[in-house]
Amino acid sequence: MSNEAALAIDLGGTELRAALVDHDGKILAFAAVPTQAQAGPQVVIGQIEALAATIHAEAPALAILGVGVGAPGPLDPLAGIAVGPPTLAGWLDVPLADILERRLGLPVRLENDANAAALGEWRFGAGHGARSLVFVTVSTGIGGGVVVDGRILHGRRGLAAEIGHMTITDGGERCMCGVVGCFEAIASGTALGRRANAATSAFDGSTLRRLSANGEVTGRHVVDAARLQDDLALALLEEEARWLGVGFTNLLHLYSPDVLVVGGGIANGLDLMAPAIEATIRQRAMRAYRDVPVVQAQLGRHAGLIGAASLVLFDDGTARVPVEGPSRYPGHEGGH
Repeated sequence: MSNEAALAIDLGGTELRAALVDHDGKILAFAAVPTQAQAGPQVVIGQIEALAATIHAEAPALAILGVGVGAPGPLDPLAGIAVGPPTLAGWLDVPLADILERRLGLPVRLENDANAAALGEWRFGAGHGARSLVFVTVSTGIGGGVVVDGRILHGRRGLAAEIGHMTITDGGERCMCGVVGCFEAIASGTALGRRANAATSAFDGSTLRRLSANGEVTGRHVVDAARLQDDLALALLEEEARWLGVGFTNLLHLYSPDVLVVGGGIANGLDLMAPAIEATIRQRAMRAYRDVPVVQAQLGRHAGLIGAASLVLFDDGTARVPVEGPSRYPGHEGGH
């Protein structure tokens, strides 16, 4: 129905975002505020409640079916509990779904933010029409999600597909998790920026330092410099592509998806990296896995919101029991 929508929340360590999303994956209203990440769960949950009111006021005639929340892991999606996200201070085993159901009077579904983005891309983005998909986001870190036969692969306690922490080498920088050789530590945008900083210095006249105003070079600067045909940036991106190709080969062997979708800031350079990624996959993957397309995500920064909404709009059979009692939103009476 055209007058129905889901309230989607994207709980990030930096920004808290909310949207009303319809059955076609279209965003009907949107609002965002900086997350008070250091203030503890009660303050942030208050922010979510206020943002929900703000967003509903933009489209008061819509019947809101429920709330889908994408949040940083680790979390337990079936129990609706934020287990201990490192980007949010004081969050330890917070029953976020239960709290929000009581506060908002709507059924709530909680999902890992990378899984939510994977679901968004599968249902409405670059993976539309595929039976299975692996989504990889390459930005500050590397995360992802796996959709198999229309369902997110959760594993024990919802902890499956923590792909940034595959070991892909026995060298390189130590990862934030404390281990050497993680995919994230070697191939994230942060790692690419670190290599670019090591290869240049402030005021050396390089394109990379010029683009960064002689400050710290980021992975995005490397992509931008490569588009200007800068030799150093092209070489750095070639190395990045090889490491991504190694990680992607592992993912193809593990999950055998119909499509591998790449999002995050570094995905903006996917066209430049594609030849080296494909060459690495051809070299390392068994023959049956080599023809899986590696494509750029289509939904951009809204993938997580749209995926979180789809948890509510399209019941996959794992829905939590809706809250009992009155709702403050039209079109949903709790408890049915």
